[in-house]
Amino acid sequence: MLTTIEELEALYGQPQERSVRKEIRYVNETYRQFIERSPFVVLATAGPEGLDCSPRGDAPGFVRIVDERTLAMPDRIGNNRVDSLRNILAQPHVGLLFIVPGVGETLRVNGRARISVDEALLESFAVEGKRPRTVVMIDVDAVYFHCSKALVRSKLWDPARYVERSLLPSAGEMLRSISEDFDAVAYDRELPERLKKGLY
Repeated sequence: MLTTIEELEALYGQPQERSVRKEIRYVNETYRQFIERSPFVVLATAGPEGLDCSPRGDAPGFVRIVDERTLAMPDRIGNNRVDSLRNILAQPHVGLLFIVPGVGETLRVNGRARISVDEALLESFAVEGKRPRTVVMIDVDAVYFHCSKALVRSKLWDPARYVERSLLPSAGEMLRSISEDFDAVAYDRELPERLKKGLY
């Protein structure tokens, strides 16, 4: 097992110059285009109970660029676990990974988050007349794109590699595996309608 930074660097060497230079402390024009076209981001947070990695998705550009050092992301309706929000209140450092369908590169943003309940801000993020309960504000510390190797290796966007949903346990079946008396059939039957009515 590696136990020191020196051992790690001896094995991997130093990063290529361009991989260091691509990191900047603000959202420039090219990085802006990526954020504005992204309908999906993974939010990483850390707190007293450990780490959390949460998927967030909405219409492209749902993470708003307030200015070159500030992003705003609505917290849409969910399961009310609020793991990410609890972590942000305890420790504000966050990481975001922006993904654009069909594109190999991803965009990484590291920063410090705050949770806003400003009425005007909430209203500005309303969809179908429904406001988010909070908006996560991110003060940008670092922005950089990640090369496409991971998505190329995984063939993520190759339709031939898509997995037929029926080959995996359904949401109801996963819940039943935890609680034997759970009605998985009813849960799965009603899920499409719940999703339709509960997105916002």
